Amino acid sequence: MSTQPKLTRFNQNVLSKYRIYNSIFMTLPFDTITKTGVLLPLFHETCAKGFKAGDNPTTIVDTFFKKYQARRNKESQINLLFRFIQYIERQVVLFDAIEDAAFPIVNNMDGIGTLRSLKEVASSENKTEELKRYLEEFKVRIVLTAHPTQFYPGSVLGIITDLAEAIKQNDLLQINSLLAQLGKTPFFKHEKPTPYDEAVSLIWYLENVFYKSFGEVYDYIQQNIFDHQLINNEIINIGFWPGGDRDGNPFVTPEITLKVAKRLHQTVLKNYYRDVRSLKRKLTFKGVEERITALEAKLYESSINIDSTDTITLAHFVSELEAIKKIIVTDHQSLYLNEINSVLNKIHLFGFHFATLDIRQDSRAHDKVFNAMVDTLLESRSAIFPKNYHNLSEEKQVTFLSNIKGEVELSLFKDEEVLKALETMKVLREIQQISGERGANRYIISNNQSALNVMQLYAMLKLVAFNDELTVDIAPLFETVTDLENAHLVMEQLYSNKAYRAHLQKRGNKQTMMLGFSDGTKDGGYLMANWGIFKAKERLTKISRKYNITAIFFDGRGGPPARGGGKTHQFYASLGPTIEDKEIQLTIQGQTISSNFGTLESSQYNLEQLISSGIFNKLNETHLRMSSEDKKVMDTLAKISYKSYADFKNHPKFLSYLEKMSTLQYYAKTNIGSRPSKRSKSEELIFSDLRAIPFVGSWSQLKQNVPGFFGVGKALQYYEDKGEFKKVKQLYKNSAFFKTLVENSMMSMSKSFFDLTKYMANDPEFGEFWNIIYHEFTNTKRLLLKLAGYKELMENEPAGKASINIRESIVLPLLTIQQYALMKIREIKTQNSEDTAQLEVYEKLVTRSLFGNINASRNSA
Repeated sequence: MSTQPKLTRFNQNVLSKYRIYNSIFMTLPFDTITKTGVLLPLFHETCAKGFKAGDNPTTIVDTFFKKYQARRNKESQINLLFRFIQYIERQVVLFDAIEDAAFPIVNNMDGIGTLRSLKEVASSENKTEELKRYLEEFKVRIVLTAHPTQFYPGSVLGIITDLAEAIKQNDLLQINSLLAQLGKTPFFKHEKPTPYDEAVSLIWYLENVFYKSFGEVYDYIQQNIFDHQLINNEIINIGFWPGGDRDGNPFVTPEITLKVAKRLHQTVLKNYYRDVRSLKRKLTFKGVEERITALEAKLYESSINIDSTDTITLAHFVSELEAIKKIIVTDHQSLYLNEINSVLNKIHLFGFHFATLDIRQDSRAHDKVFNAMVDTLLESRSAIFPKNYHNLSEEKQVTFLSNIKGEVELSLFKDEEVLKALETMKVLREIQQISGERGANRYIISNNQSALNVMQLYAMLKLVAFNDELTVDIAPLFETVTDLENAHLVMEQLYSNKAYRAHLQKRGNKQTMMLGFSDGTKDGGYLMANWGIFKAKERLTKISRKYNITAIFFDGRGGPPARGGGKTHQFYASLGPTIEDKEIQLTIQGQTISSNFGTLESSQYNLEQLISSGIFNKLNETHLRMSSEDKKVMDTLAKISYKSYADFKNHPKFLSYLEKMSTLQYYAKTNIGSRPSKRSKSEELIFSDLRAIPFVGSWSQLKQNVPGFFGVGKALQYYEDKGEFKKVKQLYKNSAFFKTLVENSMMSMSKSFFDLTKYMANDPEFGEFWNIIYHEFTNTKRLLLKLAGYKELMENEPAGKASINIRESIVLPLLTIQQYALMKIREIKTQNSEDTAQLEVYEKLVTRSLFGNINASRNSA
């Protein structure tokens, strides 16, 4: 099977099965489903023909009802549109499940980028020892975030998992039952989830997927690359944001943070209990059975009473398993030794924390809390701060905070926000006592602009919780174009500070710095954001190496290319020697968790791709260095695209277009995340308030995907107009980094469909603005095809393109309904109609249509 082309495997195992199982929907014993299933193909055909003929969504919907359902009144028509939405949502779930089931068939699980391939290449080139050395210090950390790009409630995720398994087994009866269950299961969340709800949803993946896939990947490395020897490095680990990410989310309290950490601790104990219980059935030997039985009982008791003072310790758990292992080797011919080693490996990976809970807050929020803390301490006549502290220069404040001493009593503070911030720091210490230091040992400062931002947090952590034993890494997050340009200067000021340098020495001479792709793209456009981060990493690497610090780069990536997603592993395989690469750290969120890591096979495959990409970069870094000429071309492209994007962003119609013509304002109504969709409470739409997810997602819903390409065409045209396009072709040929950027942009454009909104070209208010976008799209497409030598976008990835085409086809009626509803809303508002009931109905249509569109795209927000 695997010898056939990937597209053939996709067509046989995904497309064909989707057509077969989709037809089962119509046989379900529910009248409304049967009728909807009969009418939907007719509506789909009307949409396809209508857009081809240049009709607008309102005309298409009206044509459908006149031709096929002329007797329906207005209310009945709207009800049918809602039923179409519900039906399509379930078609998307079915397609997801079929793709999940076919993953190990469509993808070559031993092919390029897998550990087996990496091992064989290293062996053939006599680089096995070199590979071992890299693996002894190289790490990959994927950080799960709660950012709201996942629209499936837990019950539906469970159905997808069961459905995928039934499809693998070709169990038609079970598939039929699950499709019936799907037809009856609601998708819509009536209340916003709490941060704890979000954490519990993601812990499901830890418990059911990552625990097994991480374990299997680590076991493979130990057994096949290290020949069963111990590895003094966990290589792979997990970070966790739900319950710790306070940036812009007032609902994340210290109590929630502690509750989430305890839930993680309890869940990993339950997983260990299951493994030990399984071992107990095998280790029925003299001198072993009693000990494994006692261990099982202790784990069970500890997992249900985590607040007890008599719970099992990590040291006892490990020592008991090691003692049992020794008896097995000495007295019982090493029976089941691999199984015991596998549990020990999982303990090595997950400890008693399962995932490391990160704390994150905005520097501006910290500044307010810090200054309020200083004021309160001065009022209470505390000697910690001098009376003239606020009058000191920034440089002198940094110097003072470096050597701060004392302890702050929280009972002094009455302000709720100040208390929440400071209590969170105390909770950090408490989590470390429960789950070990890895339970929570990193604090991220978003929107970090100065060394003072870092030192304020440094001082608060010491005064409130840690004194002189600060077992927390402080990670500044640089996001905007300006902050990225200045990041190395901020870090040099910190590295030059004796106290902070001593802190880093205690932390292993490593400094984590987070770089934000999402807000970077929103601020600077696609090319500038990616190139700006590349150059920032080079500068930060250089300055860190100057002070003998290992730079650890943590990438804040979203799902789509416009937010740093797309072919992520290709980025890490293309960085070259000028960027520190001992660790890969990146955020995985929303749909990307379920689509790339949602099953054991996809999780293991994508994890191996990330490990291999980092190692590949190390083994081949001399071939990846960009020449000065290529850098010059890349720099020019980035600057021109930035100017083009900035002019577009400053267009007087930019914000009003998003507000009036897109789904931006409806994201807040979807109840998919605990975090507000805007940073401030202002009624007016302000660009800086916009979060990256609804910003990028709104362009995706319009099927315009502006952040993934805008400015790229203008930059390429500069070289075409000068007759120097060969320079860009040379860059494309030489630089894997630039090639990955181009391919990701193509992916964004492949998910665009301008016929959907072509009616806007004649809009008296926004016609000119729509045409600016459309012109840039067509120009960018023409030039990207010319650059790559392709006849169509994604020509080199026929299976990926086929998957996108099917998903886009499934949601075509959904997109039509959404635009139809938006047109009706504008019509009602333009006429100043007081028909609020009709307005609410159409607004509900828009909100409901968001779900299926986002889920179908899998990496659209």
